[in-house]
Amino acid sequence: MMSPLKIRIATFNVALDRPRPGQLAAELAAGNHRQPHHVGRILQHIRPDVVLLNEFDHDGEGRDDSHLRLFCEDYLARGERGIEYPYRYLVPTNTGLLAPLALNGQGSPALPGDGLGFGAFHGQYGFAVLSRFPLLFEQMRSFRRFRWRDMPGARLPMTEGGSYYGAEVLEVLPLSSKNHLDLPVSLPDGRVLHLLSCHPAPPIDEGPERRNSCRNHDELRLWHDYIRPGRGDYLVDDAGGRGGLDAGSDFVILGDLNADPLDGDGFRDGIQALLADPALNHSVALGRLRPSSRGGFALKGMSVRRGSPRYWTHSQGLRLDYVLPGCSVQALASGVYWLPPGQAGAELFWNKRGWPARRASSDHRLVWVDMTLRV
Repeated sequence: MMSPLKIRIATFNVALDRPRPGQLAAELAAGNHRQPHHVGRILQHIRPDVVLLNEFDHDGEGRDDSHLRLFCEDYLARGERGIEYPYRYLVPTNTGLLAPLALNGQGSPALPGDGLGFGAFHGQYGFAVLSRFPLLFEQMRSFRRFRWRDMPGARLPMTEGGSYYGAEVLEVLPLSSKNHLDLPVSLPDGRVLHLLSCHPAPPIDEGPERRNSCRNHDELRLWHDYIRPGRGDYLVDDAGGRGGLDAGSDFVILGDLNADPLDGDGFRDGIQALLADPALNHSVALGRLRPSSRGGFALKGMSVRRGSPRYWTHSQGLRLDYVLPGCSVQALASGVYWLPPGQAGAELFWNKRGWPARRASSDHRLVWVDMTLRV
């Protein structure tokens, strides 16, 4: 009898966002920038079978993946620790896609604030999937165009005068600030694992209406409803398909969710409800296999946090990045790749003074989970 297939799934906000379109592609081609090389070293060390890369700039629609291919070939596949990803996908995104009217109802629309997702250009802060196993595009579902107002009981931002967004804005405003993608991957043992990927809006840069916190909350709720039979019946994907995930499907939710269950600026009830749901593998969400590291303990001058540094995935002392397998998936091991200062390889995370350095690699840390699908 063959032993169950073990796979490693990871998420990594690589902070490869740039202020101008095409800048990342030019830097990758030049090959003389430290940050993407360090990101590559991290991925080579952890060696995930499938990884979601958040904040990887592209053209917005994913039509030109030449710089993603270059990143895979020149930064990941080379060297003694080279790893190859023959299957990859640049995910179409709402970031920097200019709305037809100003979202605050005043004046003419302009980027970045009037993007359907925040961005200075279409494709800024986009995301990509890399895989050693075939991606089943014919079964893929995306919810990039699902309108926020069409979520029953949506937590739309409000002001004293009523809805923050006018009716004309709600007619065109999607819920997803980037995309919500269900991309199945075909595993070598014949099983299929649904990758439920997203990168919700950060709950920052907002007024008393809490528009970004509200959007973050409901972006999390989309996947929470999607994985529970009957709760996602209202959802309509971009191809017109209705409903949530088929009952009995194996899945993993992954991404920079921009939500900490104990700290930070957003509404915590959404991430708390998701992590506590029995539809998820409890040992990874909240239990003994919650991804952890020792790196966060070295943060200096951090404001008081309720959450333990053991579980932080961001240099501001927050748990924001998640790999959350469903309850039908058996978790074997997990981790946050974050070395303390002074260890070999710590230059990937810290400057010489022992402070986190975003341009060393990223202000986020890679999170990984080893898993196998139960028979």
